[in-house]
Amino acid sequence: MRQESLDFFKQLVEAPSPSGYEQPAQRVFRDYIAPFAEVTTDVMGNVFGLIRGEGEDLPRVMIVGHSDEIGFQVKYIDDNGFIFFAPIGGVDAHLTPGKRVRIHTARGEVTGVIGKKPIHLMDEEDRKKVVRLDAQYIDIGAADKKEAQEYVRVGDPVTFAAGFEPLLGDRVASRAFDDKAGSFVVAEVLRTVAESGVKLPVDLYGVSSVQEEIGLRGGTTSSYSVNPHVGICVEVDFATDQPDVEKKHNGEVKLGNGPILPRGANINHPLFDLLSATAGREGIAVQYTGIPRATGTDANVMQISRGGVATALVKLPLRYMHTPVEVISLSDLENAVRLIVAALPGMGEKEVFIPR
Repeated sequence: MRQESLDFFKQLVEAPSPSGYEQPAQRVFRDYIAPFAEVTTDVMGNVFGLIRGEGEDLPRVMIVGHSDEIGFQVKYIDDNGFIFFAPIGGVDAHLTPGKRVRIHTARGEVTGVIGKKPIHLMDEEDRKKVVRLDAQYIDIGAADKKEAQEYVRVGDPVTFAAGFEPLLGDRVASRAFDDKAGSFVVAEVLRTVAESGVKLPVDLYGVSSVQEEIGLRGGTTSSYSVNPHVGICVEVDFATDQPDVEKKHNGEVKLGNGPILPRGANINHPLFDLLSATAGREGIAVQYTGIPRATGTDANVMQISRGGVATALVKLPLRYMHTPVEVISLSDLENAVRLIVAALPGMGEKEVFIPR
């Protein structure tokens, strides 16, 4: 991966963006695409980058990845200065105790830790229990409630204090690859198209959406605004090459084996065929999964926006989803960009994706 793209990816991932509080990450996305796309932001906080094609009344193609991440929100500060919180999105209560966190406040970042009773003081039954999230608390070192309130307000967002780390080979670990990896691919598709100098037979909209983790909310409004003829959602998906994941759940999905093309009710069949054929023609390795129902992604709401949209998913294999140590392969991201860019010229006819 070229260094400028890797630097952008790291900056995007490390910018805090719990659902409803995405703008630090969205600013990174906006600044990156501004030199090569027409950039707008809507009232929800979705960011749109437009590259116009050649001609009038062209099909509108929308590519979307969501910028929001799971996290927490401050709910209550007790008399001793301990901070109680609620989850934003799907947070696993097993993994939170003992973690460092960052509270994002009007005064800047405040570091804290999620406390845990020492194992020495726990009886056998306590050791078997998972502490409910509403019983867990953050310690910022405050002496009491008054001191804590000088730094932290109810409603402040919180993220895990975990950043971008290289592993062996081209694999990297971080929080929030779900789904800033998707937003990254969207930005790189826009950059690649712009730098090629080739005018497409479509108007291309690249969208970094918001509030996906709490109900596909930004995907709903951005799809309505763009009103695309064709939509591609770039999302992460469960890798099944770790020891504790059952392949019967999601098939044979490995890091580094290329992006995933799902099939199912949420996927337009002609668009799937175009992406699959493009991968074969371009020599891009892809993996296939089956999803026999509506997906829990922005592709779901995109497909049923207005009168319906020809929709596909391009997914990125990910280990340890919704943890602070998600792991992804950079080559899978690069191949997703290659695949989408190579398929775009085949999306120039509005009627071609109507099933026959």
